[in-house]
Amino acid sequence: MEQLLVHCANAIETNDATLAQQILWVLNNIAPQDGDSNQRLTCAFLRALIARAARIGSCKLLAAMANSQANFTIHTHKFSVIELASFIDLTPWHRFGFTAANAAILEAVEGYSVIHIVDLSLTHCMQIPTLVDAIAGRQEGNVSPPLLKLTVAGSTEDVPPMLDLSYEELGSKLVNFARSRNIILEFRVIPSSYTDGFANLIQQLRVQNLVYAESGEALVVNCHMMLHYIPEETLTLPSINPNPNLSSSGSSSSYGYDVASSSSSSTSSSLRTMFLKALRGLDPTIVVLVDEDADLTSNNLVCRLRSAFNYLWIPYDTVDTFLPRGSKQRQWYEADVCWKIENVIAYEGFQRVERVEPKCRWVQRMRNANFRSVSFGEDAVLEVKAMLDEHAAGWGLKREEEDVVLTWKGHNVVFATAWMPA
Repeated sequence: MEQLLVHCANAIETNDATLAQQILWVLNNIAPQDGDSNQRLTCAFLRALIARAARIGSCKLLAAMANSQANFTIHTHKFSVIELASFIDLTPWHRFGFTAANAAILEAVEGYSVIHIVDLSLTHCMQIPTLVDAIAGRQEGNVSPPLLKLTVAGSTEDVPPMLDLSYEELGSKLVNFARSRNIILEFRVIPSSYTDGFANLIQQLRVQNLVYAESGEALVVNCHMMLHYIPEETLTLPSINPNPNLSSSGSSSSYGYDVASSSSSSTSSSLRTMFLKALRGLDPTIVVLVDEDADLTSNNLVCRLRSAFNYLWIPYDTVDTFLPRGSKQRQWYEADVCWKIENVIAYEGFQRVERVEPKCRWVQRMRNANFRSVSFGEDAVLEVKAMLDEHAAGWGLKREEEDVVLTWKGHNVVFATAWMPA
């Protein structure tokens, strides 16, 4: 099926409508959307290829097919907080990162009376209650619990999973939850987007850092599957100055970072690189980076399709272990995966936001930004293993140097890394 998809992609790219339609007819017959995991995976890629053909207008009959079939529309669900929390608990896909990150954070902030957490998370702060619980559970005797400050970027609502309430409403719920655990939590939303490398967030944090530099508060930056939405080198940008300082002159580019007048020294720069260098300038106590271990950045459609197909079979393969056929949660789960596949295959330029990079590349980025890796301790590993025991037997954990990696049937799925300023 992968080979048929590759032939179809090539036919669409070369504007061979006849061949593309022949292959799509075959795929449509052998990959029903209610079939086994491999058939459903293939069906999702089939939809994405038809959507691409419709977008670029290369095959008019394919465009007509896409427009005439309502079942090709992806209906992503807007979750309530309770729904999303329950949804995330079904699989280790996110829980793995929560558990590993919390263990690293707790060790790094030991002894601090004020902990400022910057949460850049795809899951809309669903990790925070678990962290609050862990902090509350560590308090002994008459020792006062630390003050928690939580800062989030307020512009992630266009990427699944999506919430059905505002971040202000979410913040109120988190503050109340923390209060129930005898923890004081201050919540702040800073309007900021991954499209410009969270430039406004960095700027606000820099100002805040100057104010609180002498107060001795811990600064924790928790990056959970959000940084791969920041544009990287395969997306053409204006020439960028490697200096991460934001321009204060008002003449900076729309990306919020300084734009160089010459390109000779900045060919390898990207907003992703600049964000990490700016983050290093904040001198954080710890940065935790959790993301999917795949490479979906190629500008070549066939390469990208192969990489996506050989990674995104995993959510389809695992879903049978925790959600019954026909359930609403399963529909929501697979719709979110379909959204990702369509974005990777059907879109280009700034509209293609799913630009996942493998762990090895992120490790190099962090080292280039002058961070040093921090090893996850045995307690963290034991906690992750205990969490995995609650799920299907196919899930596993492996150590790679200082990092930990979630696996499914031996294949890398999600990695967790922890970093401190070098």
